[in-house]
Amino acid sequence: MTKLELFFGGNIGAQGGVSEDDWRRFLAEEVTPRFPDGFSVVDADGQWRNAAGMIIAEQSRDLIVIAANGSSESAKIASIRDAYKMRFRQESVLFVQSEVCAGF
Repeated sequence: MTKLELFFGGNIGAQGGVSEDDWRRFLAEEVTPRFPDGFSVVDADGQWRNAAGMIIAEQSRDLIVIAANGSSESAKIASIRDAYKMRFRQESVLFVQSEVCAGF
């Protein structure tokens, strides 16, 4: 199977962070319709270097989806990444894809 992960930064500038209500709304509107069979979310503390060269430490969320090998999920992932970046004014959303052994 294929493991798809998206890492979403939580800082949104002067407004602080993405609220729980905003996050739940994002999941309901953007993620659930694209992956109705299920996914997991893990809270994380992340750090990265932005385009200006500054080190940014922030609370993050790791969205994990397990999909069948050979399924084409790239358009769904791209749509979710674009929606998050636009909605929460993010420079980047990390995407990781790896093959895993999984069963349900």
